[in-house]
Amino acid sequence: MTAPTRDAAPRATTGALVDGVLFDIDDTIVDTRSAFVAALAAVGARYLPPLPPDEAARRDEALLAMWRADTNGHYRRYTRGEVPYLEQKRARVNELHAAHGGPELDEAAFAAWDEVFDAAFRAAWVAHPETEAVLATLLDAGLALGALSNAATSMQTAKLTAAGLVDRVPLLVAVDTLGFGKPDPRVFLEACRRLGTDPARTAYVGDEADVDALGARDAGLVGVWLDRPGARRHPVDEASVTGVTVIRSLAELPDALGVPAGPATTASSRASTA
Repeated sequence: MTAPTRDAAPRATTGALVDGVLFDIDDTIVDTRSAFVAALAAVGARYLPPLPPDEAARRDEALLAMWRADTNGHYRRYTRGEVPYLEQKRARVNELHAAHGGPELDEAAFAAWDEVFDAAFRAAWVAHPETEAVLATLLDAGLALGALSNAATSMQTAKLTAAGLVDRVPLLVAVDTLGFGKPDPRVFLEACRRLGTDPARTAYVGDEADVDALGARDAGLVGVWLDRPGARRHPVDEASVTGVTVIRSLAELPDALGVPAGPATTASSRASTA
């Protein structure tokens, strides 16, 4: 399947468009959305008012939507180096509780909440089904692979390890590497330096249009927006998403980068669009 593009760079006529690929982790190669569902359901059952099963299921979806939207921008303040990680997380938790009838948590109560959340979150970390075949195709083509994330090194390394990806997609730069994260151009350039590739010959693949694809484009990389079907984390003005490649499944990535897809990747692409 040929990937749709919005003013994307022309495909190279000799070999692949790039020499390396940097990946976002959450909801790009690891199914973090499902892990958040499990974690929020666990804390919701413990800390929020009891509901009949069907209403509890609807509340779990509402919790996920609110958590991922983070409309007050607490997590992005963290990625800019403005607040500590746990401070932004407790602020988001208390907003979640205020909206759904839960108690306000002080520092000690939040620590107990976070233990419940973290245990369920970590137990649910898995790679997206198409990830394995796509990585194999890119590696077989001789591309260098790595990861750049807006979360902490310890968390993301553990996530890649649990998903069985760390040996093929090592974490190169996280938010604590330089003290700030995407979309600052410096983090993209540092990741390319560590990967050993020219930014202009390096793709960055992520599920958020602004901090991932457009951030990579502005840093001089080949931006790839993985816009999977379904609810997005944040509203997107699609008219502003220019100069990047847009794919709807990770299985479309090899073709988008001019890398012939192997049989496993082709099968994965068919399954993801069935």
